[in-house]
Amino acid sequence: MNKEEDMKEVELNEMDQEKQPMTGETATGTEKNGCVKVKVPEDTEVKFTGLSKEELMKVAGTAGWVRTRWALLVLFWLGWVGMLAGAIVIIVQAPRCKPIPEMNWWNEGFLYQISDVNEFSDNGLKGVEEKLDYLNQMKVKGLVLGPIHTVQADHLSTLELTSINPEFGSESQLISLLDRAHRKGISIVLDLTPNYEGVSAWFNNAASVAERLKEACVYWLSKGVDGIFLSQLNDIVNTEAWPSVQGMFNKTDGTKKRALMGSVTGLSVDDVSHLLNRSSVDLLLTGLPDPAEPGVRQAQVIRKLYAEHLQTSLGWSLSGRNLGSLASRTPAAPVRLFQMLLFTLPGTPVFSAGDEVGLKAGEKPQIMWDLENPAEKNTAAKTLQEERIAVRDFFKTLSDLRGKERSLLHGEYISLHSSATSLAFLRLWDQSSRFLTAMNWGNDPVTMILSNSDLPAQAQVRLTTDAVNLAVDSMVSLEKLQLGPKQAVLLSYPYAG
Repeated sequence: MNKEEDMKEVELNEMDQEKQPMTGETATGTEKNGCVKVKVPEDTEVKFTGLSKEELMKVAGTAGWVRTRWALLVLFWLGWVGMLAGAIVIIVQAPRCKPIPEMNWWNEGFLYQISDVNEFSDNGLKGVEEKLDYLNQMKVKGLVLGPIHTVQADHLSTLELTSINPEFGSESQLISLLDRAHRKGISIVLDLTPNYEGVSAWFNNAASVAERLKEACVYWLSKGVDGIFLSQLNDIVNTEAWPSVQGMFNKTDGTKKRALMGSVTGLSVDDVSHLLNRSSVDLLLTGLPDPAEPGVRQAQVIRKLYAEHLQTSLGWSLSGRNLGSLASRTPAAPVRLFQMLLFTLPGTPVFSAGDEVGLKAGEKPQIMWDLENPAEKNTAAKTLQEERIAVRDFFKTLSDLRGKERSLLHGEYISLHSSATSLAFLRLWDQSSRFLTAMNWGNDPVTMILSNSDLPAQAQVRLTTDAVNLAVDSMVSLEKLQLGPKQAVLLSYPYAG
């Protein structure tokens, strides 16, 4: 056999071996169907090594990289300048917020008058201190306390303005009350009306009392009292001593202004306005608007006082020692209507003890404390108790809103509607939520046509006396607002720009 034949035989043998199935074990393991498994060493790793410093330096100097770096640098600064310009445009075009007006502690919530501390609580001044937690829950900002000084009715010689009548408590109890009230954020105003149980508050001779009043103001302010209250203010304002009395309250103790407050009754709105200008008191309670007058007249009174005076000096109260309870003054309408009115007017609302539950003349404040511990009663008594709790809850909601909503705290007042038996007005402040009060104390339904450029088509019900037709959180149309007889509603809507 020659060489060429030997080569052909070798090739045929190799081909025959390839065609045979591999059934045996190989170096790579047992394999079937002609598949070969190749084992790759597990410790084989591919390592990446970056450019060395010398290589980087060579590349960095090339024309391409130089142009790239310059392009990135220019883009960075252009982006930075663009963001800066955008921020400036946003700041410039954003609507400016109004500065918050100067307010004092008596403008930040409602005041609570306790004319007879023994009637309010069995323990006099100590009993008032025991009720501070309740007053704090109601968001009372200040207590107008008393009078509690020593005097026999219509006997000037018995007047001691710096001495507490033992029937009400002692000076140490008053100091304790002051201390605890201050820790709860409640201020105490002392009523120093001299002849508070007599015929004339000033013994028909205010000048004869003026010097004693000045001494008493100095004394009680030094004890930590936050303010002084005087009834029938127009009598003492006309004396020569008044400027020196008023001057004592222009000073502060560095943290808190002391307030000089007063009240008048039976004056016209013009006389009230004149008295406010002449007296320069920090807060004046006027007994206005008179709920017995038509709504048109009430709206005129409110507009005049608001237009001519700072709302920080306007006190709104329809009850008190000389006026009686709020529920007794407004017997023809539910007390909740006038609670809403006082809380939403521009100024400081002032209530008497018991107004929050609708106490009437002759009813004792003890009724308020009985609400916390209901006993077994007949159906009529339970119904009355539930109604008083509902009135108190309504009052508490109004107090909460008044304390936190800027439009109600110090917002502008805009009259929207008035008729013989109805009233509506708007309170708004800068970019804060707006509030609209509408009330109808008449016996017939009323439809209010409300018009103002700030009003939207609809507003949300925040508080209502008519839960059936004006449910809380529902939206109502403002084009023709309908109110049933003896109903009131508080609406709100957001600032629209």
